[in-house]
Amino acid sequence: MASTGILSTDLESRLAERTLQLIDIASESDAERNIAEHVLDVLSDGGVPVRDAGDTCVLAGATSRSDRPLVLLAGHLDTVPAQDNWPGKRTREHVEGLGASDMKGGVAVMLELALALARASVGVDGGAPDGGSVDVGYVLFGREELPAAHGALGALLACEPGPRGADLAIMLEPTANAVQAGCLGNLDATWTFNGRAGHSARPWLADNAIDHAVGGIQALHAIGPSLITIDGLAFTQVVSATTLHAGVARNVIPGTATASVNFRYSPDLAAEQAERTLRGWCEPHGEIEVLSNSPGALPPHENPLLDRLVAASGGSIEAKQAWTPVAEFAAVGVEAVNFGPGDPAFAHRPDERIATEALVRCYRILEAFLCA
Repeated sequence: MASTGILSTDLESRLAERTLQLIDIASESDAERNIAEHVLDVLSDGGVPVRDAGDTCVLAGATSRSDRPLVLLAGHLDTVPAQDNWPGKRTREHVEGLGASDMKGGVAVMLELALALARASVGVDGGAPDGGSVDVGYVLFGREELPAAHGALGALLACEPGPRGADLAIMLEPTANAVQAGCLGNLDATWTFNGRAGHSARPWLADNAIDHAVGGIQALHAIGPSLITIDGLAFTQVVSATTLHAGVARNVIPGTATASVNFRYSPDLAAEQAERTLRGWCEPHGEIEVLSNSPGALPPHENPLLDRLVAASGGSIEAKQAWTPVAEFAAVGVEAVNFGPGDPAFAHRPDERIATEALVRCYRILEAFLCA
Protein backbone atom coordinates (compact mmCIF):
# COMPACT_ATOMS: atom_id res chain seq x y z
CA MET A 1 0.00 0.00 0.00
CA ALA A 2 1.48 3.35 -1.00
CA SER A 3 2.29 5.94 1.64
CA THR A 4 0.17 9.08 1.71
CA GLY A 5 3.06 11.22 2.86
CA ILE A 6 3.13 11.16 6.66
CA LEU A 7 5.32 8.07 7.02
CA SER A 8 9.00 8.43 7.82
CA THR A 9 11.67 5.96 6.76
CA ASP A 10 12.10 4.49 10.26
CA LEU A 11 8.43 3.61 10.76
CA GLU A 12 9.07 0.00 11.72
CA SER A 13 11.64 0.99 14.32
CA ARG A 14 9.46 3.74 15.75
CA LEU A 15 6.46 1.44 16.12
CA ALA A 16 8.50 -1.36 17.66
CA GLU A 17 10.26 0.95 20.13
CA ARG A 18 6.99 2.65 21.05
CA THR A 19 5.40 -0.74 21.71
CA LEU A 20 8.33 -1.84 23.87
CA GLN A 21 8.24 1.44 25.77
CA LEU A 22 4.56 0.93 26.56
CA ILE A 23 5.07 -2.70 27.57
CA ASP A 24 7.75 -1.65 30.04
CA ILE A 25 5.33 0.66 31.86
CA ALA A 26 3.49 -1.71 34.19
CA SER A 27 -0.26 -1.21 33.82
CA GLU A 28 -2.19 -4.19 35.12
CA SER A 29 -5.88 -3.42 35.59
CA ASP A 30 -6.47 -0.91 38.39
CA ALA A 31 -2.87 0.34 38.11
CA GLU A 32 -2.94 2.42 34.92
CA ARG A 33 -2.05 5.85 36.33
CA ASN A 34 1.60 5.81 35.19
CA ILE A 35 0.84 4.78 31.64
CA ALA A 36 -1.99 7.31 31.36
CA GLU A 37 0.41 10.07 32.44
CA HIS A 38 2.99 8.80 29.95
CA VAL A 39 0.47 8.91 27.10
CA LEU A 40 -0.55 12.44 28.11
CA ASP A 41 3.08 13.56 28.01
CA VAL A 42 3.85 11.91 24.67
CA LEU A 43 0.86 13.44 22.93
CA SER A 44 1.27 16.87 24.51
CA ASP A 45 4.97 17.03 23.65
CA GLY A 46 4.09 16.03 20.09
CA GLY A 47 1.64 18.89 19.61
CA VAL A 48 -1.52 16.77 19.81
CA PRO A 49 -4.44 18.41 21.67
CA VAL A 50 -4.93 16.15 24.69
CA ARG A 51 -6.50 16.18 28.12
CA ASP A 52 -6.80 13.99 31.16
CA ALA A 53 -10.46 12.92 31.27
CA GLY A 54 -10.09 11.38 34.72
CA ASP A 55 -10.30 7.81 35.96
CA THR A 56 -7.43 6.51 33.77
CA CYS A 57 -8.99 8.02 30.61
CA VAL A 58 -7.25 10.19 28.01
CA LEU A 59 -8.99 12.10 25.20
CA ALA A 60 -6.97 13.55 22.33
CA GLY A 61 -7.35 15.01 18.87
CA ALA A 62 -10.84 15.89 17.69
CA THR A 63 -13.29 14.73 20.33
CA SER A 64 -16.46 16.36 19.01
CA ARG A 65 -18.26 16.46 15.66
CA SER A 66 -17.55 19.26 13.17
CA ASP A 67 -18.69 19.55 9.56
CA ARG A 68 -16.52 16.53 8.70
CA PRO A 69 -17.02 12.94 9.78
CA LEU A 70 -15.50 12.10 13.17
CA VAL A 71 -13.57 8.85 13.51
CA LEU A 72 -12.42 7.70 16.94
CA LEU A 73 -9.45 5.40 17.45
CA ALA A 74 -9.87 3.68 20.79
CA GLY A 75 -7.71 1.49 22.96
CA HIS A 76 -7.31 0.26 26.52
CA LEU A 77 -4.20 0.89 28.58
CA ASP A 78 -4.40 -2.04 31.00
CA THR A 79 -3.17 -5.62 30.82
CA VAL A 80 -3.91 -8.89 32.55
CA PRO A 81 -1.49 -9.89 35.36
CA ALA A 82 2.10 -10.70 34.39
CA GLN A 83 3.15 -14.30 33.75
CA ASP A 84 6.92 -13.88 33.96
CA ASN A 85 6.69 -11.86 30.74
CA TRP A 86 7.55 -8.37 31.99
CA PRO A 87 9.53 -6.28 31.15
CA GLY A 88 9.47 -6.77 27.39
CA LYS A 89 12.12 -7.31 24.77
CA ARG A 90 12.55 -6.74 21.07
CA THR A 91 13.73 -9.35 18.59
CA ARG A 92 14.38 -8.98 14.91
CA GLU A 93 10.76 -9.69 13.94
CA HIS A 94 8.71 -9.23 17.12
CA VAL A 95 8.16 -7.21 20.25
CA GLU A 96 7.58 -9.56 23.16
CA GLY A 97 6.09 -9.05 26.60
CA LEU A 98 2.99 -8.44 28.68
CA GLY A 99 0.31 -6.70 26.63
CA ALA A 100 2.22 -6.78 23.34
CA SER A 101 -0.76 -8.17 21.44
CA ASP A 102 -3.55 -7.06 23.78
CA MET A 103 -3.12 -4.23 23.22
CA LYS A 104 -0.02 -2.10 23.62
CA GLY A 105 0.88 -2.66 20.00
CA GLY A 106 -2.46 -1.12 19.05
CA VAL A 107 -1.88 1.82 21.40
CA ALA A 108 1.55 2.33 19.84
CA VAL A 109 -0.05 2.58 16.41
CA MET A 110 -2.56 5.12 17.77
CA LEU A 111 0.17 7.29 19.29
CA GLU A 112 2.38 7.24 16.20
CA LEU A 113 -0.57 8.11 13.97
CA ALA A 114 -1.57 10.97 16.26
CA LEU A 115 1.97 12.37 16.24
CA ALA A 116 2.30 12.01 12.46
CA LEU A 117 -1.04 13.71 11.81
CA ALA A 118 -0.04 16.53 14.16
CA ARG A 119 3.18 17.02 12.18
CA ALA A 120 1.22 16.93 8.93
CA SER A 121 -1.16 19.61 10.17
CA VAL A 122 1.70 22.09 10.41
CA GLY A 123 3.33 21.02 7.14
CA VAL A 124 6.08 18.83 8.60
CA ASP A 125 7.08 15.64 6.69
CA GLY A 126 5.20 16.84 3.62
CA GLY A 127 1.81 15.88 4.97
CA ALA A 128 -1.46 17.38 3.80
CA PRO A 129 -2.32 20.48 5.88
CA ASP A 130 -5.65 19.11 7.07
CA GLY A 131 -4.44 15.52 7.60
CA GLY A 132 -7.21 13.98 5.51
CA SER A 133 -10.95 13.97 4.87
CA VAL A 134 -12.09 13.11 8.40
CA ASP A 135 -11.50 14.44 11.89
CA VAL A 136 -9.67 11.98 14.12
CA GLY A 137 -10.06 11.58 17.86
CA TYR A 138 -8.31 9.24 20.28
CA VAL A 139 -9.88 7.57 23.30
CA LEU A 140 -7.67 5.66 25.75
CA PHE A 141 -8.97 4.10 28.94
CA GLY A 142 -8.31 1.60 31.69
CA ARG A 143 -9.77 -1.48 33.37
CA GLU A 144 -10.91 -3.14 30.14
CA GLU A 145 -9.53 -6.49 31.26
CA LEU A 146 -11.92 -6.49 34.25
CA PRO A 147 -15.64 -7.27 33.97
CA ALA A 148 -17.36 -4.60 31.89
CA ALA A 149 -19.18 -3.12 34.88
CA HIS A 150 -15.78 -2.16 36.35
CA GLY A 151 -14.35 -0.68 33.14
CA ALA A 152 -13.66 3.02 32.64
CA LEU A 153 -15.02 3.45 29.10
CA GLY A 154 -18.74 3.22 29.85
CA ALA A 155 -18.58 5.97 32.47
CA LEU A 156 -16.46 8.13 30.15
CA LEU A 157 -18.98 7.88 27.31
CA ALA A 158 -21.82 8.64 29.73
CA CYS A 159 -20.29 11.95 30.83
CA GLU A 160 -18.51 13.10 27.64
CA PRO A 161 -20.95 14.17 24.90
CA GLY A 162 -18.28 14.78 22.25
CA PRO A 163 -17.30 11.17 21.51
CA ARG A 164 -20.96 10.18 21.36
CA GLY A 165 -21.23 12.16 18.11
CA ALA A 166 -18.64 10.04 16.29
CA ASP A 167 -19.50 8.51 12.93
CA LEU A 168 -17.32 5.44 13.52
CA ALA A 169 -15.16 4.15 16.36
CA ILE A 170 -12.31 1.75 15.67
CA MET A 171 -11.25 -0.36 18.63
CA LEU A 172 -7.65 -1.46 18.11
CA GLU A 173 -8.11 -4.77 19.95
CA PRO A 174 -6.11 -7.68 18.48
CA THR A 175 -7.67 -8.90 15.22
CA ALA A 176 -4.52 -9.72 13.21
CA ASN A 177 -5.39 -6.71 11.03
CA ALA A 178 -8.78 -8.07 10.02
CA VAL A 179 -11.83 -5.82 10.22
CA GLN A 180 -14.24 -7.45 12.67
CA ALA A 181 -17.73 -6.06 13.20
CA GLY A 182 -20.20 -6.53 16.02
CA CYS A 183 -19.49 -8.62 19.08
CA LEU A 184 -21.12 -11.30 21.20
CA GLY A 185 -22.79 -10.66 24.52
CA ASN A 186 -21.10 -12.09 27.60
CA LEU A 187 -23.00 -13.50 30.60
CA ASP A 188 -21.30 -15.04 33.63
CA ALA A 189 -23.27 -16.94 36.27
CA THR A 190 -22.87 -19.31 39.20
CA TRP A 191 -24.87 -22.54 38.97
CA THR A 192 -25.60 -24.28 42.29
CA PHE A 193 -26.70 -27.92 42.54
CA ASN A 194 -28.23 -29.15 45.80
CA GLY A 195 -28.23 -32.68 47.16
CA ARG A 196 -27.85 -34.04 50.69
CA ALA A 197 -24.54 -34.56 52.46
CA GLY A 198 -23.66 -37.88 54.09
CA HIS A 199 -20.90 -40.35 54.99
CA SER A 200 -19.03 -41.82 52.04
CA ALA A 201 -19.30 -45.27 53.63
CA ARG A 202 -23.10 -45.10 53.26
CA PRO A 203 -23.67 -43.09 50.06
CA TRP A 204 -27.21 -44.51 49.71
CA LEU A 205 -28.21 -42.37 52.70
CA ALA A 206 -27.03 -39.21 50.92
CA ASP A 207 -27.83 -37.46 47.65
CA ASN A 208 -24.59 -36.64 45.84
CA ALA A 209 -24.68 -33.09 44.43
CA ILE A 210 -21.98 -34.07 41.94
CA ASP A 211 -24.50 -36.34 40.20
CA HIS A 212 -26.86 -33.41 39.79
CA ALA A 213 -24.01 -31.23 38.52
CA VAL A 214 -22.79 -33.81 36.00
CA GLY A 215 -26.30 -34.34 34.65
CA GLY A 216 -26.98 -30.62 34.35
CA ILE A 217 -23.66 -29.83 32.69
CA GLN A 218 -24.03 -32.69 30.23
CA ALA A 219 -27.48 -31.40 29.28
CA LEU A 220 -26.12 -27.86 28.90
CA HIS A 221 -23.22 -28.89 26.71
CA ALA A 222 -25.51 -31.03 24.57
CA ILE A 223 -27.09 -27.77 23.34
CA GLY A 224 -23.93 -27.17 21.29
CA PRO A 225 -22.86 -24.08 19.34
CA SER A 226 -25.51 -22.18 17.40
CA LEU A 227 -24.61 -20.30 14.22
CA ILE A 228 -26.46 -16.98 13.84
CA THR A 229 -26.04 -14.88 10.70
CA ILE A 230 -26.56 -11.11 10.91
CA ASP A 231 -25.98 -8.89 7.86
CA GLY A 232 -24.04 -11.72 6.25
CA LEU A 233 -21.74 -12.18 9.27
CA ALA A 234 -21.75 -15.50 11.11
CA PHE A 235 -21.68 -15.33 14.92
CA THR A 236 -21.39 -18.53 16.98
CA GLN A 237 -23.49 -18.52 20.15
CA VAL A 238 -22.13 -20.93 22.74
CA VAL A 239 -22.58 -21.77 26.42
CA SER A 240 -20.02 -23.54 28.61
CA ALA A 241 -19.46 -24.65 32.19
CA THR A 242 -15.97 -23.39 33.00
CA THR A 243 -15.39 -24.49 36.61
CA LEU A 244 -16.86 -27.10 38.96
CA HIS A 245 -16.38 -27.24 42.75
CA ALA A 246 -17.78 -29.72 45.29
CA GLY A 247 -16.92 -31.47 48.50
CA VAL A 248 -15.56 -30.66 51.95
CA ALA A 249 -13.60 -33.85 52.77
CA ARG A 250 -12.58 -37.16 51.22
CA ASN A 251 -15.08 -39.10 53.33
CA VAL A 252 -18.08 -36.82 52.88
CA ILE A 253 -20.67 -37.07 50.09
CA PRO A 254 -21.12 -33.43 48.99
CA GLY A 255 -24.52 -31.84 49.52
CA THR A 256 -23.70 -28.86 47.28
CA ALA A 257 -21.81 -28.37 44.02
CA THR A 258 -21.24 -25.13 42.16
CA ALA A 259 -20.26 -24.48 38.58
CA SER A 260 -19.31 -21.34 36.69
CA VAL A 261 -21.25 -20.83 33.47
CA ASN A 262 -20.28 -18.54 30.60
CA PHE A 263 -22.80 -17.71 27.87
CA ARG A 264 -21.51 -15.95 24.74
CA TYR A 265 -24.74 -14.91 23.11
CA SER A 266 -25.88 -13.47 19.81
CA PRO A 267 -25.64 -9.69 19.39
CA ASP A 268 -29.32 -9.58 18.43
CA LEU A 269 -30.33 -10.73 21.95
CA ALA A 270 -30.98 -8.17 24.68
CA ALA A 271 -29.37 -8.84 28.06
CA GLU A 272 -32.74 -9.79 29.56
CA GLN A 273 -33.44 -12.26 26.75
CA ALA A 274 -30.04 -13.88 27.23
CA GLU A 275 -30.65 -14.28 30.96
CA ARG A 276 -34.07 -15.87 30.37
CA THR A 277 -32.53 -18.25 27.85
CA LEU A 278 -29.80 -19.33 30.26
CA ARG A 279 -32.25 -19.80 33.12
CA GLY A 280 -34.44 -21.94 30.89
CA TRP A 281 -31.52 -24.25 30.21
CA CYS A 282 -30.07 -24.37 33.73
CA GLU A 283 -32.82 -23.99 36.32
CA PRO A 284 -34.36 -27.46 35.80
CA HIS A 285 -31.09 -28.76 37.27
CA GLY A 286 -29.99 -26.10 39.77
CA GLU A 287 -30.11 -22.47 40.87
CA ILE A 288 -28.61 -19.70 38.73
CA GLU A 289 -27.09 -16.49 40.09
CA VAL A 290 -26.11 -13.99 37.38
CA LEU A 291 -22.81 -12.28 38.19
CA SER A 292 -22.44 -10.07 35.11
CA ASN A 293 -24.25 -9.63 31.82
CA SER A 294 -22.87 -7.42 29.05
CA PRO A 295 -24.90 -7.29 25.83
CA GLY A 296 -23.16 -7.47 22.49
CA ALA A 297 -23.22 -5.11 19.54
CA LEU A 298 -24.77 -5.43 16.10
CA PRO A 299 -22.53 -4.77 13.09
CA PRO A 300 -22.62 -1.23 11.65
CA HIS A 301 -25.28 -0.94 8.98
CA GLU A 302 -24.60 0.85 5.68
CA ASN A 303 -21.79 2.95 7.14
CA PRO A 304 -19.64 4.37 4.31
CA LEU A 305 -16.70 4.83 6.65
CA LEU A 306 -16.72 1.12 7.40
CA ASP A 307 -16.78 0.37 3.67
CA ARG A 308 -13.77 2.66 3.29
CA LEU A 309 -11.88 0.92 6.09
CA VAL A 310 -12.54 -2.52 4.61
CA ALA A 311 -11.34 -1.27 1.21
CA ALA A 312 -8.16 0.17 2.78
CA SER A 313 -7.49 -3.17 4.48
CA GLY A 314 -7.76 -5.04 1.20
CA GLY A 315 -9.75 -7.75 2.92
CA SER A 316 -13.31 -8.53 3.91
CA ILE A 317 -15.29 -8.01 7.08
CA GLU A 318 -15.64 -10.72 9.73
CA ALA A 319 -17.82 -11.29 12.79
CA LYS A 320 -16.19 -10.74 16.21
CA GLN A 321 -16.37 -13.98 18.19
CA ALA A 322 -15.98 -12.34 21.60
CA TRP A 323 -17.16 -9.37 23.66
CA THR A 324 -15.23 -6.12 23.18
CA PRO A 325 -15.78 -2.44 24.05
CA VAL A 326 -17.45 -1.87 20.67
CA ALA A 327 -20.56 -2.84 22.64
CA GLU A 328 -20.07 0.17 24.94
CA PHE A 329 -19.84 2.48 21.93
CA ALA A 330 -22.93 0.86 20.42
CA ALA A 331 -24.82 1.41 23.69
CA VAL A 332 -24.47 5.20 23.23
CA GLY A 333 -25.32 5.13 19.53
CA VAL A 334 -21.81 5.04 18.03
CA GLU A 335 -21.19 2.39 15.40
CA ALA A 336 -17.87 0.67 16.07
CA VAL A 337 -15.63 -2.10 14.75
CA ASN A 338 -12.57 -4.00 15.92
CA PHE A 339 -9.35 -3.61 13.96
CA GLY A 340 -5.88 -3.96 15.43
CA PRO A 341 -2.40 -5.34 14.77
CA GLY A 342 -2.22 -7.93 17.55
CA ASP A 343 -2.72 -11.62 16.90
CA PRO A 344 -5.58 -12.87 19.14
CA ALA A 345 -3.81 -16.23 19.42
CA PHE A 346 -1.06 -14.58 21.51
CA ALA A 347 -3.29 -12.49 23.78
CA HIS A 348 -3.01 -13.26 27.52
CA ARG A 349 -0.25 -15.83 26.96
CA PRO A 350 3.08 -16.04 28.80
CA ASP A 351 4.83 -15.80 25.40
CA GLU A 352 2.73 -12.82 24.27
CA ARG A 353 4.22 -11.02 21.28
CA ILE A 354 3.42 -8.90 18.24
CA ALA A 355 5.10 -8.87 14.84
CA THR A 356 6.68 -5.57 13.80
CA GLU A 357 5.37 -6.26 10.29
CA ALA A 358 1.82 -6.34 11.71
CA LEU A 359 2.36 -2.98 13.43
CA VAL A 360 3.45 -1.42 10.15
CA ARG A 361 0.56 -2.93 8.21
CA CYS A 362 -1.99 -1.66 10.73
CA TYR A 363 -0.47 1.82 10.63
CA ARG A 364 -0.50 1.96 6.85
CA ILE A 365 -4.08 0.74 6.57
CA LEU A 366 -5.30 3.34 9.06
CA GLU A 367 -3.19 6.04 7.42
CA ALA A 368 -4.75 5.26 4.03
CA PHE A 369 -8.23 5.18 5.58
CA LEU A 370 -7.89 8.42 7.52
CA CYS A 371 -6.04 10.42 4.87
CA ALA A 372 -7.91 9.32 1.75
